Amino acid sequence: MSEEQPLVLDPTGADHHAEDRALRARGPITLVDILGVTAWSVSDPSLLKQLLTRTCVSKDARAHWPAFADTVSTWPLALWVAVDNMFTAYGSDHRRLRRLIAPAFSARRIAAMAPVVEDLVTDLLDDLEGLPDGEVVDLRERLAYPLPIAVIGRLLGISSHQLNGLRTVVDRVFATTLTADEAAANTAALYRLLDELIALKRAAPGDDMTSLLITIRDEDGDGSALSAAELRGSLVLMLSAGYETTVNVIDQAITSLLTDAEQLTHVRAGRCDWNDVVEETLRHEPALKHLPLRYALEDIPVPGGRIIRRGEAILASYAAANRHPAWHGGDADLFDATRISKDHLAFGHGVHFCLGAPLARLEVAAALRQLFARFPDVRLASPIGELKPVPSLISNGHMTLPVRLRPTAV
Repeated sequence: MSEEQPLVLDPTGADHHAEDRALRARGPITLVDILGVTAWSVSDPSLLKQLLTRTCVSKDARAHWPAFADTVSTWPLALWVAVDNMFTAYGSDHRRLRRLIAPAFSARRIAAMAPVVEDLVTDLLDDLEGLPDGEVVDLRERLAYPLPIAVIGRLLGISSHQLNGLRTVVDRVFATTLTADEAAANTAALYRLLDELIALKRAAPGDDMTSLLITIRDEDGDGSALSAAELRGSLVLMLSAGYETTVNVIDQAITSLLTDAEQLTHVRAGRCDWNDVVEETLRHEPALKHLPLRYALEDIPVPGGRIIRRGEAILASYAAANRHPAWHGGDADLFDATRISKDHLAFGHGVHFCLGAPLARLEVAAALRQLFARFPDVRLASPIGELKPVPSLISNGHMTLPVRLRPTAV
């Protein structure tokens, strides 16, 4: 790698905006240290889109990252590169696994989920309706979390009790302040719970994605359609990507609207709509700041005379790219739901573009529309500067989102 000193990424994510500015200031790509692993962070959106669509860039660490064997046992983020699913697959394996998952997110299924999502949001807000005027409520815990968890539970056929058991370990997948031993123990706990789920669903299958994947696995004698590891890994992916990311987008959208009252005025005056708010949130505060990792299959020259050497790791720095001035101008740091171009990379790009994007957009828009219709006077209960980020260099949300739904009664 280059002799450039890597920028050490803060595992707590305490000030990712300053970190993103530092990344962009160092050029289209720069070396970073991710909990002890060195990689090329790509913050230039044009270059990042190119790399995300090139066949000479892989997500298969076992096949294409020479450092894998020496890293996987000591790196806190080992699960992100070692799990077997379409997230870490390359080429024909990726196409095979994506074909198995894609039906769960077809346009027909998403359309059928729309009334379900609306009803779930209504029920959650009904629970909040009876709170005393002026009482502080954590909307991350009472709205942003339970909505996507309930939705993914229905898709996967997982009960609320089972989901409650899985939530803590799934949340810790995104934590980047764990030691390697703590992360390994969490991964073991996650797989143990998933094995219990698979056993239960195998004994009593239903009309859900978990049962479908189990059937594919059990009817496949040689594992060519879906191996046992890929079954577990696919459930890891659908659980983690299926709710954690949506939680953050709901959280960030509400925060942005309550921080700048003019944005709500724009929506209510018809100058933009809730879909515009969703897209601007995805651009301005994407659910994932960085997404580890990809690997060069050959030497790749990049602007500035640098070369990503074969076998070197690449980090997609989505948050830094989304606010790049070359893409969104000098006001890229401002949240503006009326801006003409709200293009972003929050859902990735190329063959790994997130299958769940339409469902996530549906959930966030429904949550925002109903929340601000039901509680038009909702306000933050703490100054914006006091909201604490989740301790992660990956996940982009707040620990809590305290609000007052109605003013205190006089």
